[in-house]
Order: sequence, then structure tokens, then C-alpha cells
Amino acid sequence: MIRLGDAIVEQVERHGEADYPHEACGLLLGTLDDDGAKRVDEALALANAREEGARHHRFVIRPEDLVRAERAARAQGKDIVGIYHSHPDHPDEPSRYDLEHAWPVYSYVIVSVRGGRAASLRSWELVADRSRFEPEPIVKGL
Repeated sequence: MIRLGDAIVEQVERHGEADYPHEACGLLLGTLDDDGAKRVDEALALANAREEGARHHRFVIRPEDLVRAERAARAQGKDIVGIYHSHPDHPDEPSRYDLEHAWPVYSYVIVSVRGGRAASLRSWELVADRSRFEPEPIVKGL
């Protein structure tokens, strides 16, 4: 389970809209609650480092951006608990590319942006054997 406040959801949706027709991407910073749920306190927008021609259907986070974000999060007593990205004019479901590049410890929040407007948002978790994603319940409005 992942807990996303309304402001976090809106920030992720606005980032997806702003980068449309390219994929937007960023990190979700927060903590684990006593029940094991991921509580997101901050959405950190990042630049999509994918080469220009493929940005409309792929995203890449630079390793140095990931390291910098992890250090900043830890300094605040937080961790990277998830990665978000947008799917321009496609469903909010993980792609084969997403599956090939995912890590089991993170939540993957995907926002579908259709015609420049956020249409839907869902979260996914990679199963331990890395064979597929499973839908992750979202608790909104915290």
C-alpha cells in the first residue's frame, strides 16, 4: 500500500501534463509506516534523461540524480519509496520496458496523460521474481 496526499497526486499529474507529449519522471520520498505502507511526503520532479527521439515513450533517470536524491532524503530521515512517471496517450499500466528496468523495492506510480491532461493514476509493485507488476492500493488524501 502507498499513501499519497492530494498535493503529491496533483504534483505528479501536473508534471506529467507539463512534460507532455514526453514522459515525465521523478522520485517519491517518504517513510514506511508501522503497517508496512509507504507514506509519500515529497514528489521530486526530475528531468527525463532519455535521448530526445524516445522521450515520448521512455524515461531514464540519471544515476547521479538518484544518488543525490537518496542522500538528501536520508539527511531528512526519509528514503526513496517509489518512482513516478507519465504515459502520454497510453494507459497507466506498466510497459514491457518498465518491467525490464524496475526494482522490487519501489512503488511505481504511473499517470496516464491524454491529450495533455492527466486522466488516471495508479501504483504498481514488482513481484519478487521480477516476472510482473501487481496493482498496489493507493490511499489518497492524507
